[in-house]
Amino acid sequence: MSVSTAAADQSLCTPLPVLGRDVTVPLVTGGEVTYAALDYAASAPALQRVWDDVAAYAPYYGSVHRGAGYLSQLSTDLFENARRTVAEFLGCRAGDQVVFTRSTTDSLNLLARVVPAGCQVFVFETEHHASLLPWQHAEVTYLDAPRTPGQAVQILERALADRDPYGPALVCVTGASNVTGELWPVRELAAAAHAHGARIVLDAAQLAPHHPVSVADLDVDWIAFSGHKLYAPFGSGVLAGRADWLQAAEPYLAGGGASRRVTRREDGGVDVEWHESAARHEAGSPNVIGAYAIASACKALAEAGWETLVARERHLIDKVRAGLAEVPEVRVLSLFGDDAPRVGVLSFVVQGWNSSHFAAALSAEYGIGVRDGLFCAHPLVRTLLGTDPGTQGECGAPEAAPGEKSLNAIRVSFGAGTPDEHVERFVNAVRELVRDGAKWRYRTEEGRCVPAV
Repeated sequence: MSVSTAAADQSLCTPLPVLGRDVTVPLVTGGEVTYAALDYAASAPALQRVWDDVAAYAPYYGSVHRGAGYLSQLSTDLFENARRTVAEFLGCRAGDQVVFTRSTTDSLNLLARVVPAGCQVFVFETEHHASLLPWQHAEVTYLDAPRTPGQAVQILERALADRDPYGPALVCVTGASNVTGELWPVRELAAAAHAHGARIVLDAAQLAPHHPVSVADLDVDWIAFSGHKLYAPFGSGVLAGRADWLQAAEPYLAGGGASRRVTRREDGGVDVEWHESAARHEAGSPNVIGAYAIASACKALAEAGWETLVARERHLIDKVRAGLAEVPEVRVLSLFGDDAPRVGVLSFVVQGWNSSHFAAALSAEYGIGVRDGLFCAHPLVRTLLGTDPGTQGECGAPEAAPGEKSLNAIRVSFGAGTPDEHVERFVNAVRELVRDGAKWRYRTEEGRCVPAV
């Protein structure tokens, strides 16, 4: 290996600094170990850069948009600058709005509340519940799980061809699966939607932390994502995209900030004039620190360089997949096949193991944090596991003792802050558990497998 190649490899393997990277946790077998956080798909650790930015701002915190004082004006500028930073990060078009919400779930529920009457919504059964369930007040068509990206486009095109061509329609699709990590053909799905007069919203919760995402380049109408998956804490999210449906609908929440003018009528009632800006759907005191944290994370990822981040994550994915492939008892779950491009999210089952038992052993004996369950994507996981769609299951572990069959899977996920050692420890732990079994006894407590004391 040449010096230049070695230097490039070393640069590729350098993770971004995150909080908790030096936290140690106790092992049931004795001693302590640095915690390996491999549950990024649920919540990614905060970037150190984000935490430092928030800490620097915190003494200057003030309520936005209403105060005449210096701190209120400073906070207002910071809040609105955060909105512009997010718009730039997402490649928003002129006229698009960026609405700060609590999460991806909140963003998609907001959009569900503003779709026009009679709107037909098309959503694949493979979606996370955040994008599968909000459309209860619309006419919803649930689409079967595709087995190739091309088939996904074909399924959508057939469904759209059968719809009422004169009414409004919306397609909701994920950018990257929270179960398999596989990338979806967003541009092609957007083209199919627009060719049939429909709009499209992209659930980018699992895509935005791993790949560049652009409203304009992908030609989607809206993008939704969460700050807590983008290395930013404090319970905030974003809905960004076309303004017309947002401006035409009643506010998602009614209250201060959303209203421009409120007057009493002679009959005793109240007339309200709502804002037409993003404030229309940001009633109450907004989460200024959350919005600022998202903007800080957007800047940090952009400055780190997407080409480097994507290449490094590909390196980690290859390590995990190669390691799991050496264990015959492990089956990695996939819709599109082993060669499908993906982000750093993989789910699997282990022959002879209850998933909760396996995840508990990874944590208690190796200091590795993963997730087991149905990952709030019940229809997808059941399809991948080949279980009856009517089979009962929960987002968490089932009432199953160690060694009993599990209806769930195990998910490992990682990202820009993950060092090589964490994924190497994970692969070695999987190999040892399958070969030697758990070193400790476990029991079921309130639906979860825990070490027996």
